[in-house]
Amino acid sequence: MNHKSFFLCLWIWFSHGVIGDTDEVKPVSVTEGDSVSLNSGVSEVQRNDQILWMFNINNSYTRIAEIHRQNIYIDDNTLIFGDRLQMDSRTGSLTIRNIRSEHSGVYKIQIVKAAGITYKSFSVAVYAPLSIPVITRDTSNCSSSSSSSSSSSSKRSSVSRCSLLCSAVNVGDVTLSWYKGNSLLSSISVSDLSISLSLPLEVEYQENNIYSCVINNPITNQTTHLDITQLCQTCPGLRHHLIPLIVAVLFVIVVFGLMFSCWMNSIRPENRKPEGNC
Repeated sequence: MNHKSFFLCLWIWFSHGVIGDTDEVKPVSVTEGDSVSLNSGVSEVQRNDQILWMFNINNSYTRIAEIHRQNIYIDDNTLIFGDRLQMDSRTGSLTIRNIRSEHSGVYKIQIVKAAGITYKSFSVAVYAPLSIPVITRDTSNCSSSSSSSSSSSSKRSSVSRCSLLCSAVNVGDVTLSWYKGNSLLSSISVSDLSISLSLPLEVEYQENNIYSCVINNPITNQTTHLDITQLCQTCPGLRHHLIPLIVAVLFVIVVFGLMFSCWMNSIRPENRKPEGNC
């Protein structure tokens, strides 16, 4: 950049401090790994126009890209952006490719034209991609409880309940919720990065309602629907203990069946032998 351009930049900075920024900050949300374009609002850059893009780092704006005399300068002294920055030569709009979480923050553009100086600001929020929530059975709380079957009857009926857990891993700035149809049952939120997030729910085996677990951030969501017939038919803990017992009972039945069949054959006259054994 020549000396004239350098002094012009100093004048822009000074005039910005004197005039101030009256434009409101425009919020922009994007998913990590995507590209985002910040629109300058300029229809066509003229030869004597200057467009300067800055990024707020530690409460101080640093120049990252500029168009002056229709020449583009990409200047990443902070090494935060690498080769991700691209500027449109016709409009001066700024594109950030493969955006990462460290690129969240406030971006400011200063547009110098013959008519004067204008400013625009963008607050960019970068969100991590959402994982699909996983619904599992909480076998530590696998039991049956009794409740009244109706107000007109004094009989007690056994009502089996199913304890569930919806979980998501590697989440940040998200809300995890349980829904019954379209009605919100419960939710939990986290504002910073967490290894995992879980939310419990208890339902009855016999229910035919539609349940779903939803994880969302301000720009997208992921949903997993509950299949009660798959998770809540029998208690996995009880089934685990019953299998050896069932095998043992079947073994005893087979052994006694063979012994009984052998005894029946031995007492038939045609099967008797002087020294015969079964």
